[in-house]
Amino acid sequence: MKILVINAGSSSLKYALFKFPAKKCLLRGGIEKIGETKGSDYYQFKNHRKVEQVLILKNHKQALNRILKILNDHHISLDEINLIAHRVVHGGDKFQQAVIINANIIQQLKQLIPLAPLHNPANILGIETALKLAPTLKQIAVFDTAFHHSLPEHAVRYPISKHWEQQGIRRYGFHGTSHAYVAKQAEKLLKRPLKNLNLISLHLGNGASACAIQQGKSIDTSMGFTPQEGLMMGTRCGDVDSSIYPYLNKQLQLSFSDINNVLNQDSGLKAIAGTNDMREIHQLMDSGDKNAQLAFTMYCYRIKKYIGAYYAVLGQVDALIFTGGVGENDAKLRASCCANLVNLGLEIHSKKNYAVKGKASFIHQKHQKTAICVIKTNEELEIAQQAADL
Repeated sequence: MKILVINAGSSSLKYALFKFPAKKCLLRGGIEKIGETKGSDYYQFKNHRKVEQVLILKNHKQALNRILKILNDHHISLDEINLIAHRVVHGGDKFQQAVIINANIIQQLKQLIPLAPLHNPANILGIETALKLAPTLKQIAVFDTAFHHSLPEHAVRYPISKHWEQQGIRRYGFHGTSHAYVAKQAEKLLKRPLKNLNLISLHLGNGASACAIQQGKSIDTSMGFTPQEGLMMGTRCGDVDSSIYPYLNKQLQLSFSDINNVLNQDSGLKAIAGTNDMREIHQLMDSGDKNAQLAFTMYCYRIKKYIGAYYAVLGQVDALIFTGGVGENDAKLRASCCANLVNLGLEIHSKKNYAVKGKASFIHQKHQKTAICVIKTNEELEIAQQAADL
């Protein structure tokens, strides 16, 4: 069985083709800056050399046609593909697991747009475009929020008016496909059943979230009603006092929309260091830039607070997992996040930490009771797996 995974953004489209049951990735790529004057296209077929080029595409239909051409160029026809699986960021209360897409499902997804106005419209556009190009193919929606539907009521609800709750205001959580995937990989790495494990998963990229996983189920996560809550991120502020909104509205005459845009797009690392790229922040730190050092310290400090909080929630932790682009590649950040946590049973082995090279690895001191792991996430494979299971 061949499954094509589509992850459509507002101006981008990432994709991967998997062969099941071997879970072998045949093709992986992405198209950036769709509809702009200078776009780009990259892909890698099996273990061949990665192909990159400048490419101008007007819309998502052209982008999907580009993917079909790449498939044809490598002798894979649309007739060979059994399923198309789409990433959908927000499933609200309605969708607690993957679903087969039909007209009714699309209408329900459109009703959820107010909960994820930056993400769901692009996801729906990808679905509708794929349905037009391949109307006979079974297509499946897989939700970022689904993994967190196991959160208990005391973790889901905000202490707010019930009338507000009736508007769908509650904690949903995101990055669910990533947290679910690395939890399963931790089961293999630790050689223990997931149902017997307590894990803290840290997905650290431009977006970042923490997740407390008890016996394979999410019981708390840092992102809430939107992906803005929780950890400090690349351009998002994370946890802030909600009274900032009316204060800035009154003092600076900023609209709530303008304030929200700043907190989502011009805050976090970008606000403190001037860039949301952690690699650039390290370069600035090496040159003595104090703002970059402060941004790095704040970022790690907030992660450390969530580690402590979720340790308290779980009571006992078998493994702490670093994943995502930053979590997988930044040894200095991992060391900083775990510094002075020996009393929690967390101590990094410096040599192992700096020797990580892609494979799932342990980076803790042997005598410590809690494992520290670096696990490369694979959200596309998790999406394909959920589609195959369905």
